[in-house]
Amino acid sequence: MSVLSDLDARAREIFRQIVESYLETGEPVGSRTLSHDRRINVSAATIRNVMADLTDIGLLHAPHISAGRLPTDMGLRLFVDSLLQLGDISDDERRALDVAGEEENAGTVLEQAAAKLSGLTRTASLVVAPKIEAPLRHIEFVATNPGEALAVLVFEDGRVENRVMKTPPGLTLSGVTAAGNYLAARLKGRTIGETREAILKEIEQNKAALDELTARLVADGVAEISSAERTSLIVRGRGRLLDDGAGADLERVRMLFDDLERKRDVIEVLSAARDAEGVKIFIGSENRLFSLSGSSVVVAPYRDGGNNIVGVLGVIGPTRLNYARIIPIVDYAAEVVSRRLK
Repeated sequence: MSVLSDLDARAREIFRQIVESYLETGEPVGSRTLSHDRRINVSAATIRNVMADLTDIGLLHAPHISAGRLPTDMGLRLFVDSLLQLGDISDDERRALDVAGEEENAGTVLEQAAAKLSGLTRTASLVVAPKIEAPLRHIEFVATNPGEALAVLVFEDGRVENRVMKTPPGLTLSGVTAAGNYLAARLKGRTIGETREAILKEIEQNKAALDELTARLVADGVAEISSAERTSLIVRGRGRLLDDGAGADLERVRMLFDDLERKRDVIEVLSAARDAEGVKIFIGSENRLFSLSGSSVVVAPYRDGGNNIVGVLGVIGPTRLNYARIIPIVDYAAEVVSRRLK
């Protein structure tokens, strides 16, 4: 980056020491502390001048008037892209992720990978997964409020999904029940993809023993199930966001929890990493969704048997993540999942 080329060796070293100290402790770094570092070997006054220059160009900021300095999001980006020295993933970490990749089905592989990522990195893990269409074990419609019904879907793989649907004006409770029974008889043990066209055709040709309003709810139900999100978000280890001193900033963590509840927005953000080769990093204000909570996301895409990118996985935590350790872990986790899905 041009900003880095404008810095002399002394400024680079001071900047490096400030960022590395922040990533380790989360605390501002003062000139007196840096003056004791033999690698810098200049006076505190000289260090203060350099820190002022680094602040002027947007790499550092002072959280308080008399405090030391912290890296800005721009400073962290410069450090990660140009100065970070990645560590090596350990044999134990490899083995832990390899075990997660030994599961029998794709859904379990992704669940286990998410759990292992959270445990190894001591952060929350995120996996954007393609939703696998499974046969239905049970379906029913339950009348809730006037003009509404709840579609309860139980799949053969154990997933349970609830969808709130609008009901046609004038539809009776018995009509809601009849719509659920009709679909249950045709969908049990089969996917909606296998039966959708046949059901709609049967309704259109008046072969279904349903009155007009019930038939409309059945058709709406088929459309609702068919148009469901084609991707899902797996989040593991939310509680770890409160660990390692993060609890001192409960408001930031609360905002991050709120962000994670907006699953569609999270999926949209992470899906941007699908076009990346290897690990992609979002730092703080670089992304609108996580800017207020001051969070960083480290993700990598994974592939299916056709070598197509089908999802992304990674971790989320405070901007002072241990990038040098976490980046190789995320990269290897994506490799393991891709290998298992082939």
